[in-house]
Order: sequence, then C-alpha cells, then structure tokens
Amino acid sequence: MSNPTLIEEFERAGQGHVFAFYNELAPAARQALLAEATEIDLAEVAELTRTLLAKGASTGLDLVGLAPAPYERRPENGGDSSAWASAKMAGEAALRAGRVAAFTVAGGQGTRLGYDGPKGTFPVTPIKRKTLFQVFAEKIRAAGVRYGRPLHWFIMTSHANHVATETFFKDHGYFGLAPTQVHFFRQGRMPAVTPEGKILLETKGSIAMSPDGHGGSLRALDRSGALDLMEKEGIDILSYFQVDNPLVRGIDPTFIGWHVLRGSEMSSKMVAKAYAGEKVGHFCAQNGRTVVIEYSDLPKSYQEEVDPATGVLRYIAGSIAIHVLDTKFIRRMARGSDSLPFHRADKKIPTIDASGNPVKPDKANGVKFEMFVFDALPFARNPVVIETRREDDFSPVKNAEGLDSPKTCSDDQLRQFVRWFATNGAAVPADATGLPPFAIEVSPLFGYDEDSFAEAWSKISPKPAVSAGLYLE
Repeated sequence: MSNPTLIEEFERAGQGHVFAFYNELAPAARQALLAEATEIDLAEVAELTRTLLAKGASTGLDLVGLAPAPYERRPENGGDSSAWASAKMAGEAALRAGRVAAFTVAGGQGTRLGYDGPKGTFPVTPIKRKTLFQVFAEKIRAAGVRYGRPLHWFIMTSHANHVATETFFKDHGYFGLAPTQVHFFRQGRMPAVTPEGKILLETKGSIAMSPDGHGGSLRALDRSGALDLMEKEGIDILSYFQVDNPLVRGIDPTFIGWHVLRGSEMSSKMVAKAYAGEKVGHFCAQNGRTVVIEYSDLPKSYQEEVDPATGVLRYIAGSIAIHVLDTKFIRRMARGSDSLPFHRADKKIPTIDASGNPVKPDKANGVKFEMFVFDALPFARNPVVIETRREDDFSPVKNAEGLDSPKTCSDDQLRQFVRWFATNGAAVPADATGLPPFAIEVSPLFGYDEDSFAEAWSKISPKPAVSAGLYLE
C-alpha cells in the first residue's frame, strides 16, 4: 500500500492525527511510522471503540448461572485410575505418531525480576543456573528421544525481545535441538487509544503500540504461518505453556491423552487453590460452557464459598495457564466468527499533545486492548479440565523476591528432585517441607518427569551418593 493511500485511509477513519507530524520526520522515521500504521486494522479499532468504549458498553461480568466447573480428579483424590492409565497410553501413542508440538508464550522481559533481557534467558536452576529456555529445550529434546520423534517447538516472542531471543538460541546452539525444529514468531500488537477511540502517539514518529495479550497467540500462530507448517508436518496437537514456569511438564503424555480420548478442542490443567483469595483464574461452568473467571472479576463471596458437605472451597479449580489445543480449533479462533473477544484495560500511557510535547500522565488517560487465551474455552468442543499437583507443574518466576520468586522456584525444583529420589529408593535428608539442606540438580536430559527419571536411575550402577552438588545428566 502506498504512503498516500495509507494516510488517506487513516484520515477517512478519523485517525489522520497519527500523521500530524509526518512532514517533520526524517525519511527513516517516516518509514518506521508507516510500518507501525500497517499493523493496525482500522475497522477492528472502530468496532472495539463501538463495543468496548462507547457509553453504555457493558463492563460488568454476568454471573447468572455460574457454577464450579467439573474436572478430572487425580486417582489419589478419588479419580478413576484406569481412565488415567488409558489417557497416558493414548498420549504416548500421539507423541510416537509425531502429532504433538510444544508452544511457549515468551514475549516478556525480565523487568520485574530486575533483569535486563528476555525473561526466557533468566537463570533458574539450583546448581548449573540454566535459563528457562534451556530447561524447556532439554525437556523437549528428552521427550523427542523418549518417544522416537523429535518435537517441533514454537516460541512466540514480542517486538521488544524477538531479536535478542533468536540471538540467544543461536549463541547456545539451540541447546542441542535442530534449528529446523525451533520456530520463532512475533506476537501481534494493538494501538492504545483515548477513551473516545483516538489512536495515541507515543512520539511524533511512533504510535503507542502494545502486545495484544496472551490470547493474541492464537492469531499470531495463524498469521505467522506456524499453523501451515504444523499441518504439513502432521501436527494437530499443541501443548501451550508460559515462559516463566520451569516446573511445567510441557510434554505430558497423560494430559495429551485426556485431550485425545475426549475429542477435546482445548484442554486445561487445574491446581487446587492454596487459599480462597489466591490470584489465579477460576474454572467455572456457565450456560453449558466452560469459562475462566479471573480472580479480580470473581466476587469475594464466591471465592470464599465452601461446600458444606466437605468443608472445601467450591471454586477450588485454579487456572495455571497450561493448555492443550487442537490446531484446527486454533485456526477457527484466529479467523472465524468465534474469534476471541478483546478486553479493555485503562492505563497510564505516555503520549504527546497536539503540539507534539511529551505528556506523562498521572492517571489513566487511555485504553489498551488485549485478549486472553482462556477466553477460547467457551468456544471449544468437549473441553476437559484435569487436576495436576502444584508441585509437579507450577512454580513460576514472576517477582524478584517473596512469592513466585527465583528463590521459591529453585526450592520447588529441589523438592521435586528429592521426591524423585525418594520414590526410587534413594532417601535424601529434607526438612518438613521436603527441602534438602544442600543443592542438587537433575538435568531434564537425565529425567524430565517421574517416569523418565525412574528409568534412567534404574540403569545406573553403582548409584551415586545423593549429596551436596550432585548433578545428574
């Protein structure tokens, strides 16, 4: 599209102010502004202005008919052990058939951790200080060996960290994975707008753009050509997880098997909430559909409601952003009439005034639009939610200290290693929480889950002493 045509389109849409300073810009800055403008779907912005910003637009959450969602309990909590065994077999068959790929949402920076760089390059393991990306890469590599089919890995970056992420993988030899199996693509962006729907400029030559939320991953998979590649490779199951959680079993045959056996288009893992107000989404049922209600949206009275018969929280099923998706379903959500809804987020957005002077707002002056991946659940056929143990699947690194910090995550990794050793007859000293008095580490290349660890450990003779500094690979 030529420059005049694009500028005219913005003018016709009532967004001509985006180019108010165009004639003042150097040629390179003009090209950069035009490139940003081409990312914007003006019709979509107009529709969002009408539906999310207009006076009278619905902002309240409809809680009519809301109930806790059903989920498949683990066998030790009353679930059907034969059904879990069947699921594991079905998942292993899907992996051996090459039907599965891994997908990591990795657009974030390490800012909250006081770290300068893509979050995936942050070191997390107790001894070797392996990065999040290395932990996932080794788990994916080991699963490929175990099931005889190298796995493709799709990684969604952001405009802010794409080049740094690609460079990091190249510099580390893709951690032993074939470069042809690792695929990077950028998350989509949306312009920030005023409460009246006018696109905000960050500077004279740049639009205030921001990532479109983790739900944007479904559109990005389609637009990047990733879904076309999957179709060509015979991949129809995508294992979705976020970059900040090194404990995740990104390739979990039992989870994949539940998805396959139920004919599910989108499956999810839940953990029992640790306490009523824990900041996780809640799996709920409403009008015959499975939905996730964010902790900030679910009234406190619901969060604290207890089942009188058991004394357990009714809304116990917490979402930990681990899903399995059918690739045809992703395509439908990216393109079809079922596409994900946007949410509005009122934010303080640095901008410029009509004269081009910088404005640093002290209160919300604009709106960002974002999508959430769990909003796909109500559109999915046969969705299944399965219970997982928090200690097996969830210990994110979000904060520099305190809850969900590098320290808590490292400790949780140590506890997992201790459990694996104990289950296989190697007692390790530990405190009441299961934490050993020294650091040990198990590489995912030795064992990335209970089964693979047990198999590798059984083959070692003589067994090493489990003592300070032990590293198994």
